[in-house]
Amino acid sequence: MRRLAAVLLMFTLTACGAIGGDDGGGRDGGRDGGGEVRDPQTTPPQQEPDVTGSGTISLSCDDDTDVRVPASPAGLTPAGTFARLDSLTRPQKVQGRIWSDNDERMYVGVVCGVRTAEQFATLVARSTLTAYKGKPALRWTTRTGVRNFMWLERPGTAVYVGATPGLADDIRPIAADITT
Repeated sequence: MRRLAAVLLMFTLTACGAIGGDDGGGRDGGRDGGGEVRDPQTTPPQQEPDVTGSGTISLSCDDDTDVRVPASPAGLTPAGTFARLDSLTRPQKVQGRIWSDNDERMYVGVVCGVRTAEQFATLVARSTLTAYKGKPALRWTTRTGVRNFMWLERPGTAVYVGATPGLADDIRPIAADITT
């Protein structure tokens, strides 16, 4: 059924043109995604992403698509990196950054390897399929309250934004500031 929904979504998006964004902050009927970003202390260290002269950080899936995120979104403090999302139904390469403000956290990253809308639609169990800027998107809330939003930027590269409840309202502005 989810595969059919993904196909119908893509046909609808193609026929209607670009559809406006979704902040990803909504709940999915009380269901939870079953996991969240792994704690930065348990994540093996990885190479720091490049900070460009324009004040952005470049994340990529080892192809020609660089995803650029603000180096310090909304005045948050850098708090580490992550290389795994527990909510994914199958292992994927993940590269991401974490920012914090006291106990609140913001997660931004890329999920690599998803090539089709059908694969993307089944990437997170108990997620809501939606659209963002005319592209397939998923939103879900974990049992720990982390709100998550991810869209398929292009085949092979999905962009992920997650936030604890206190920063959930910042998901939309952060997503809008991400460029490729």
